[in-house]
Amino acid sequence: MQPTAEVLYIVAGVGLLATAALPTLAAGRAFSPPIVFLAIGVCLGLLPIDLPPLVVGAEVTEQARAWTEHITEIVVIVALFGVGLALDRPFDWRRWASTWRLLAVVMPLTIAAVALSGWWFAGLAPATAMLLGAALAPTDPVLASEVQVGAPSRASDDEEDEVRFALTSEAGLNDGLAFPFVYAAIFATTAAVGEWGLRWLAWSLVGKVVLGVVVGALVGLLLARLAFARPARVLRFAETAESLVGLAGVVLTYGLAEIVGGYGFIAVFVAGLVFRSYERSHVYQSVLHRFIEQIERLLTLGVLLALGHASVNGLLDALTWQSAFVGVMLVFVIRPAVAWVALGRVVGSSASRGAVAFFGVRGVGSLYYLAYAAGQATFEQAEVLWATVAFTILVSVVVHGVSAGPAMERVDRHR
Repeated sequence: MQPTAEVLYIVAGVGLLATAALPTLAAGRAFSPPIVFLAIGVCLGLLPIDLPPLVVGAEVTEQARAWTEHITEIVVIVALFGVGLALDRPFDWRRWASTWRLLAVVMPLTIAAVALSGWWFAGLAPATAMLLGAALAPTDPVLASEVQVGAPSRASDDEEDEVRFALTSEAGLNDGLAFPFVYAAIFATTAAVGEWGLRWLAWSLVGKVVLGVVVGALVGLLLARLAFARPARVLRFAETAESLVGLAGVVLTYGLAEIVGGYGFIAVFVAGLVFRSYERSHVYQSVLHRFIEQIERLLTLGVLLALGHASVNGLLDALTWQSAFVGVMLVFVIRPAVAWVALGRVVGSSASRGAVAFFGVRGVGSLYYLAYAAGQATFEQAEVLWATVAFTILVSVVVHGVSAGPAMERVDRHR
């Protein structure tokens, strides 16, 4: 049954009220807003109402796949810019040591472990298993607000604890750094390694990353100078607290990075980080972050409702116990074990180290990578791939959502 406009308005109104109330209601409690949004989506899926398939499986139209790709893409880039704005710690190779270990050690090893598990245990084709590892490896900047840093601080010194900083900075960068491995899976479906290996190493792994960083830094600096330092008063957006500059920064940075061939995800995060480094104590930083956060919450609501709806309407039909086991292993064993070993003594106490290792939330970015790759190449056992990723996201949202509040309170008390 097709829903009437009135029903859609009611659903939207209830969802928006929940979006406004849940962050405060869920603070420190054993549930999170994403869990509630998923539950609402599941309830909608059990009703005889047809909704547009924004989260797809194998047997879908190209239009549905494209919608899924672009909507999840928008959610991720908005979240990445907000993450860059939220980080108070100035960029420094030594003080970002935990981030580099999570990116350079934990993410590649996680990709390899998930890919091997998917190939050997779940019986996926090699290219499909590689895509599974690449899609599930990055942690999510969208669904992990409970374990990330809050709004920008106006204090001059760095007040971020290492757990929240490590998880936030990791989520800000690894969504873009997973892209080379997605490309590797795409290339593997069409050619032998010898035909694309060097091109992938020089361009996909290095060149596109460098372009993303450069474009993000330039656009972030340009926006900051316009907002804070232009002689013309009409362009000094910080004085008028014009929030739309944040959204302009998101779409402008992403578009420019993509059109020159760089990774837009990296560019958007770097732009937010560079903007944050300019006039760090100005209240305008908090204004922009608040605006971006509200947009992110609205977009996340739609994606999670769609994911919950799809989960009881065929998305999980192809899930096998072997592929489900791979997802469970990622959440409970692979990520925690690899991160625990890789972090060493970089993250202070064992409680803090364990929190960083465990809270590798999977989410919207994984859906984007699947939708993007499906538009570039044909993968064997695509229905199992979609089901496994969706199942892993559901497990992560519930497990991490239930445990995040109490766990972070314990970390704070210990600190």
